[in-house]
Amino acid sequence: MVTSKLRPLDQRVKQLAQVYAAHRPLVQRGLTVGFVLYVLTTAYHGLAAHKTTKKEKEKDAAGRKNGKPARVAVDAVFYQRLGMILRIVIPNIHSKEALLLFMHSSLLIFRTAISLYVAALDGKIVASLVRGQSLQFLLNIIRWLLVAIPATWTNSWLSYIQNKLALAYRTRLTKEVLKTYLGDEADGPEGKVYYKLSNLDDRIKNADQMITHDIQRFSTHLAVIYANLAKPILDVILYNYQLSQNVGAEGLALLTVLVQASAALLRVLTPSFGTYTARSAALAGSLRHTHSRLSEFAEEIAFFGGEETEKQLIEREYAALVQHEQGVMNKRWWYGCAEEGIVKWLWGSFGLVVCAIPVFFKLPGISNFDLGSRTEGFVTNRRLLLSSSDAIGRVMYSYKDLAELAGYTSRVSLLLDTMSDIRKGKFQKSLVSGATEGENAQILRSRGQVLLSDDIQFESVPIITPNGDILLRSLTFHVKPGEHMLIVGPNGSGKSSLFRILGGLWPVYGGIVRKPHASNFMLIPQRPYLSVGTLRDQVIYPHSQQDMEARGVTDADLLAVLERVQMGSIVDREGGWDVAHEWRDALSGGDKQKIAWARLFYHRPKYAILDEATSLVPPDMEGTMMEQATTLGITLLTVSHRPSLWKYHSTILQLDGQGGYVFKQLDAEKRLAIQEEKQDLETKLLEIPKMKLRLAELRLIADANRSM
Repeated sequence: MVTSKLRPLDQRVKQLAQVYAAHRPLVQRGLTVGFVLYVLTTAYHGLAAHKTTKKEKEKDAAGRKNGKPARVAVDAVFYQRLGMILRIVIPNIHSKEALLLFMHSSLLIFRTAISLYVAALDGKIVASLVRGQSLQFLLNIIRWLLVAIPATWTNSWLSYIQNKLALAYRTRLTKEVLKTYLGDEADGPEGKVYYKLSNLDDRIKNADQMITHDIQRFSTHLAVIYANLAKPILDVILYNYQLSQNVGAEGLALLTVLVQASAALLRVLTPSFGTYTARSAALAGSLRHTHSRLSEFAEEIAFFGGEETEKQLIEREYAALVQHEQGVMNKRWWYGCAEEGIVKWLWGSFGLVVCAIPVFFKLPGISNFDLGSRTEGFVTNRRLLLSSSDAIGRVMYSYKDLAELAGYTSRVSLLLDTMSDIRKGKFQKSLVSGATEGENAQILRSRGQVLLSDDIQFESVPIITPNGDILLRSLTFHVKPGEHMLIVGPNGSGKSSLFRILGGLWPVYGGIVRKPHASNFMLIPQRPYLSVGTLRDQVIYPHSQQDMEARGVTDADLLAVLERVQMGSIVDREGGWDVAHEWRDALSGGDKQKIAWARLFYHRPKYAILDEATSLVPPDMEGTMMEQATTLGITLLTVSHRPSLWKYHSTILQLDGQGGYVFKQLDAEKRLAIQEEKQDLETKLLEIPKMKLRLAELRLIADANRSM
């Protein structure tokens, strides 16, 4: 009875099998098309922007309050930043970068085609060995050697094009950054970003590292990520399509389910490598910045004996970097174990099972009956499966690479966004207490007017430092060409701040400033800047030799300029105009100031800002240079406390350091007389205590004589 009941079931199964066999080609095509669509949609969703959860947002906000950097992830913000940068590095489809990208894509497809051919050839070679077909074996070996020629050529070209692509990205991005960072004279108030970035804004502490290191790492990762995404996805589709033809789409569907389940587990275990990369770059930049400060202020540190303190600062920065890197290494270690265990060994076992399907089961349309045919099929399928497994693994690895790219993208984007804000006059700076309250806050939110004029005129202009410290609430004065102005006052009273406004370096927070273009000003500080280059370059800086010759100036004219500052002998002493030295070390302090004055006489600007510019030259030379500047029509704005300079100026701006000032005509003779009288009185006042002491001694002696 039981047997009779089962026969109809067996018949139904047999009928279903016959129907399935009859429609198997259609099912195969459906499964294959479904697999391709599944791979594409899975890749898209895997790489698409992930929404930040509420818990992650709260954790990120708490981290920012504690001074930690914002979390970096493969999310919508990352793709927005990446899209902005991609428009810079690949400006259009006709660009060099687009051509290199097309060549790279073509080579990737060609290499996949070669890999498919080699997989089939592997099976034929092993099959000819099993069958004992020596001639066929030799022919297959010849085919193997012949295919090695385009294979090696393709691999070498892929590496070359990828490196060229990274270099092209870096070049394009660096040029764009330097264009904004350094700018040119035509930028006007929007320029000087390199100065404002380090002095008026707190967001970036190490722009040099971002421009050199972070852009290089970003470009390299961007060039690599394309090959690590596009090629594996293409490989997965083509290899598995060929595999489905050999073992059936049913086995491929089973393999896909198992692989995706384990891949989901691996994604859960993947740490936030993007955040780690951005943090590593920031810590490395901070360490480099600490070292650069040691070099920059070496003299001051040496005089103070601050070696131990600086050592502790450097060790603290290094310890923070090492602690972070150690933590990242630990996470990479256990993640690497999980990754290799799943990708290499677990997926490998899945693959062996799928490769065994044609051996243990007879599939419709596949006639591998003899040992050689079964061996050829197994080897070919095994090779395809290994290649497919490697491709899937690279897709999984690429998410880690994408997370690291997100870290460098955030750094480069921060640089670009900050420079863009600075050009628009938007700064983020830590302010002094009270700067954001009441009238002070109103002043900081305001903006004044800057108008072009031959004169220099300030009308109710506040002088405010970048951190919001108000030095002067309202400054008004007027200087005409030819009227030299002397500026005096204690440290921190606003003398240098005034010059920075004139040079267009600091914003104007109110009132009206009338002045010539910033190119009509030249600054001579107490410690002049000497560039890297020849002796000629020091005199004509920032001009080049071509600029000098275009102006019709010769080396003989430059020598005449040096003679005016009693430096004509330096040409022969140093070995000619074209000799190059580290001039800040080769020249004394006085010679540096003379070179700066020679530079002033070469350029002949309308106005010269002198900040203790004659402190290291003899008084007679000082007067000669002042008179020469007047002869050349250069109006001087001088900060100096040397009375010997008073007679060369017609007006004086005196700052008291308490928010007050006096601007008036300067009567040098009267002021010198007052100064001398003041010094005499001060000298006499210093003698009073001594005179009182002597008077007391004389009284004691007189009293003693009377008692005798």
